[in-house]
Amino acid sequence: MFPAAPTPRPELPAARAAEGTDRPQSADRPSGAEGAAAPAPKSGGRNAFFDNAKYLAIVLVAMGHAWEPLTDGSRAAEALYMTVYTFHMPAFIIISGYFSRSFDMRKDRLQRLVTGVAVPYVLFETAYAFFKRWADDDPGHPISLLDPWFLTWFLVALFIWRLTTPLWKVVRWPIPLAVAIAVLASVSPDIGDDLDLQRVLQFLPFFVLGLSLRPEHFAMVQRRAVRIASLPVFACALVMAYWAAPRMSSAWFYHRDSAQELGTTWWIGAVMTLALFGCSIVMTACFFSWVPTRRTWFTVLGAGTLYGYLLHGFLAKGSRFWGWFDDYQWLHSPLGEVAVTLIAAAIVTALCTPPVRRMFRFAMEPTMAWAFRKDPADSARARVGA
Repeated sequence: MFPAAPTPRPELPAARAAEGTDRPQSADRPSGAEGAAAPAPKSGGRNAFFDNAKYLAIVLVAMGHAWEPLTDGSRAAEALYMTVYTFHMPAFIIISGYFSRSFDMRKDRLQRLVTGVAVPYVLFETAYAFFKRWADDDPGHPISLLDPWFLTWFLVALFIWRLTTPLWKVVRWPIPLAVAIAVLASVSPDIGDDLDLQRVLQFLPFFVLGLSLRPEHFAMVQRRAVRIASLPVFACALVMAYWAAPRMSSAWFYHRDSAQELGTTWWIGAVMTLALFGCSIVMTACFFSWVPTRRTWFTVLGAGTLYGYLLHGFLAKGSRFWGWFDDYQWLHSPLGEVAVTLIAAAIVTALCTPPVRRMFRFAMEPTMAWAFRKDPADSARARVGA
């Protein structure tokens, strides 16, 4: 989506783990020929390519939320909105899956999952509920940890996906199985809204795909031929979205409802799920092909994308609650749409910066050592070392 920064910890920060930025174990890191094919050099233990991709994806997320109120009166805005929604969250989820490859049930990783995902979910779900009560003049809005509101669904999904990672490592065909689960979810209206399971299951294939990728796969989409081919692909996607805008509901891209809840038949839901998965993969590959592999001015912001993601939601929703898009009609003009786009990009960029991360680290990266049992083996090793 500040107090002084805490003393650096030897373990990876919890928020980085929540974003999917924890580094794989040595067995997952490229070496030799594979290392030469990696999409970006590492600096300071981080990979510039992935930090750049996460920052650009989160900027597109914020832009998409800013465009949403403009889509009713602008077919062009709706087309751009649908195009971006095809790949911005899939790209972010694929990266999260890629850096979850080393996840297992080891104590320290489970602790990071709790402090970096579960705790921020509880805090922000509660904060969003109080914000809606105040900003939307809705004092009866419930606080429910079983019904994620707005952006917090991603934390629930990441928590569940991470816990299932060991299972995806042992099945023979993980991606087809995940796609089958997504299709079944899309035609199952009885799943309900608890924990936003529709989104958890329908976005699952992208996380599992990320688990299955290797550095050479990202290097493949960075080839010049792919980069050039991505331009007509994006152009065709915009044309198709412009054609589809008055004929198709953008709710399909949210993956939060079953086909029946969207007013269509189950078999159309199955076809749409498969079609959108294919389109998202193609568009995500095109997006990755244009992500810089070198360090840029925004590379450092890639470590704070979860902050930008969760914090910008207050402004995104507040702009609706306070009627900004109704009171300022010039925002619906071409110049206004450009201004909204730039403002959204600037705000989410500011929210990813180190000062903001230091200010909200208590909520996003709590240490919470008091909440976990000490490992007797660690105490024994400490005594031996002493």
